[in-house]
Amino acid sequence: MSRIANAPVELPSGVQVNIADGLVSVKGSNGSLDLQLHELVDIVNEDNQLKLSAKEESKEAVAMTGTFRSLVNNMVTGVSDGFEKKLELQGVGYRAKAQGKTLNLVLGFSHPIDYSLPEGVTAETPSQTEIVIKGPDKQLVGQVAAEIRKFRPPEPYKGKGVRYADERVFRKEAKKK
Repeated sequence: MSRIANAPVELPSGVQVNIADGLVSVKGSNGSLDLQLHELVDIVNEDNQLKLSAKEESKEAVAMTGTFRSLVNNMVTGVSDGFEKKLELQGVGYRAKAQGKTLNLVLGFSHPIDYSLPEGVTAETPSQTEIVIKGPDKQLVGQVAAEIRKFRPPEPYKGKGVRYADERVFRKEAKKK
């Protein structure tokens, strides 16, 4: 059984936490995030550390405590440092361009794709074949990256498509005569 719930969450300088009625609000330089706690989880702020504990000794309560400890830690990391995902475009003519809250993608279809970014997420394109998605919410950054990748996932024969920067695509051998 994991003991991650026993480790306290350290609060860096510049991060403020407000706990009221089971709602945890975290504010930092990158924005603010809110999380509704599970009814079996209790949280206490002591000496710039957040300590989570289970309200009862059931298996579900212990599991939820570990889960919410990780979620609160991701919130604190997100509002202080932020999260980012890098995507790469592989293929002839594939390109991306960030314009404000929209991301214009040309992925070999008969039409360009205009993807509107949700609130709290920004996208940068250092080059035409690279996309960097940034934001304070780890789950939302990962979801946006997955939705962009879903437009044209990498195919196994030539490797064309949208892939994560650290992703290895298993290549298949072409059909033989």
